[in-house]
Amino acid sequence: MDESKLRKLLGRLKSGELNEDEVLKELRFLPFEDIGDAKVDHHRAIRTGFPEVIYGKGKTDEQIVRIAESIHGQNDNFLVTRCAPSAAEKLRQRFSEGNWEPNAGIFYLETVPREKQGYVLIVTAGTTDIPVAEEAAITASLFGCQVDRVYDVGVAGVHRLMAYRSMIDEADVVIVAAGMEGALASVVASVSKAPVVALPTSVGYGASFGGLAALLGMMTSCAAGVTVVNIDNGFGAGCAAALICARAHDLAARMRDGKNKG
Repeated sequence: MDESKLRKLLGRLKSGELNEDEVLKELRFLPFEDIGDAKVDHHRAIRTGFPEVIYGKGKTDEQIVRIAESIHGQNDNFLVTRCAPSAAEKLRQRFSEGNWEPNAGIFYLETVPREKQGYVLIVTAGTTDIPVAEEAAITASLFGCQVDRVYDVGVAGVHRLMAYRSMIDEADVVIVAAGMEGALASVVASVSKAPVVALPTSVGYGASFGGLAALLGMMTSCAAGVTVVNIDNGFGAGCAAALICARAHDLAARMRDGKNKG
């Protein structure tokens, strides 16, 4: 349930198409639905613009399917991150129209495509960073952004990045996924007018400490406009980028409305 669906529901009540009991039946699971071992937050789309996302790691396959059924029951899109192949197989049996992205560890079902509200560019330092970057890319796309990808353009050969300068100039948000020392985020931020969401990955040799070196390097970047998410948190990066784009889109719409009224 999101704001647009709620408005349509109230409109049907106002027009007489639905009576009060029928509307109450539609709203019976707001603000959440208790399904035993999970309390599914159906109110989240109204609060934040996006439905609850299912974090798959640590949940049983059956728990994941039940939560997905609850979200889908509200005619909402659903997204499962850190989804194991066994859970994906169960989800495919239940939701044949769903999409399984094994490289990103994501299963999702897009019931209602969202209006595209911004342009997000995903950049990786290396090929090994792609799975985490794909988690960010799919998240941002499902949350309503146009997404492009530029992979394997790290600082060991920074001339590769410069070949895509025009795409960086066009982006509303740039997500930079990098392991090792994480320097690529600073390089991109130095040539980008858009906010940069730095996504450290757990790629690297021993002294990278499973992504900690990249995380600290990104957090101490001397380039302006760099925001950092947690190690391997592709979902968090994609969500942050989508929120920035959505707010910018809303602001532009309000400004247009103000000019039209003036």
